[in-house]
Amino acid sequence: MLGLGATALAEDVPKIHLERWIRGFDNPLYVISDGTDRLFVVEQPGRIKIIRDGKVLPKPFLDIRKEVDFGGEKGLLSLAFHPNFKDNGLIYVDYTAPKPKLHTVISEFHVDPSSDVVDPSTERILLTIDQPFPNHNGGLVLFGPEGMLYIGMGDGGKHDDPFNNAQNPDSLLGKILRIDVNKRDPYGIPKDNPFADGKAGRPEIYALGMRNPWRFSFDAKTGELYAGDVGQNDWEEVDLIVKGGNYGWRPREAFHTNPNLHPAEETPSGAIDPIIEYPHRKKEGARDPDLSITGGYVYRGKKYPSLVGWYLYGDYVSGRIWALKQENGKVTQHAELLHQDCNPSSFGVDKDGELYLTEYSRGIVTRIVGE
Repeated sequence: MLGLGATALAEDVPKIHLERWIRGFDNPLYVISDGTDRLFVVEQPGRIKIIRDGKVLPKPFLDIRKEVDFGGEKGLLSLAFHPNFKDNGLIYVDYTAPKPKLHTVISEFHVDPSSDVVDPSTERILLTIDQPFPNHNGGLVLFGPEGMLYIGMGDGGKHDDPFNNAQNPDSLLGKILRIDVNKRDPYGIPKDNPFADGKAGRPEIYALGMRNPWRFSFDAKTGELYAGDVGQNDWEEVDLIVKGGNYGWRPREAFHTNPNLHPAEETPSGAIDPIIEYPHRKKEGARDPDLSITGGYVYRGKKYPSLVGWYLYGDYVSGRIWALKQENGKVTQHAELLHQDCNPSSFGVDKDGELYLTEYSRGIVTRIVGE
């Protein structure tokens, strides 16, 4: 078990600072590149804006505010570009919609790849998932190295997953899903998904036992899938997601038995522990405690050699940013890199692998700069 006491040698710890770059965004939740010099910033109320040449374009790339239920953990939550976007112009979003009852929508839109504006009428809805409560929406859509679309779904909300969705293979909540958007009507199921035939569970499921996966990413070099899963009682965790993996919620929170369940529930057979956890606590002298993990990225850029191979992640409430290295699922180095008031709602990378983060409360896209 590794907590925040696992450390790296001082001389090996990379140093970073934040360069607050562009301001004026409305509740920014995500920043992503389309493989060009453009960066796209997802605003939770339902807009996506473009940064080009260091400036925000006046007209949104996409505006679906009329379709989005915004507030708390609901809203337009992420954007993904098809691996062949430059040829097919397909983009994908995850948003919360209110009618006829609260639900998550996974949609595809089409746009000329060189255009700065999407026509909302091109929307093709792939998947809708009912949400029993307004929190724990998950919300990330992300293409894997094999071209499949991964979707992060929270457990449906409230507390202690009252319907036990995360452990139910017949529910899409509390899961990482994986679908093939290239097979239309409305999507296909990868043949190697754990329940691909649909007999033992929903065929879209890739991994289960998640509480609220808030941002996951693939290491651009190794293909490993890292996820930050937001905790409930006392612990936040980083998981290495593998096909068919069960990550323990609701019987377990990180390495620990969920203390709220009476009687306690048995740990699922073969449940996978996180690679690292950290407790809900307030650091001496800090304004806010550690309370909500924001998953990040393994740095594979070229500007800052000292950061290469480190997975950076943060806490949305405290503003702390940490980094770790792991081998075969075992953390070998871990260090706190930064602690300041920054509220990282998401990390992101540009076409060159350089790191950014969105500061939700300040409405800023910030560069992460190595030293």
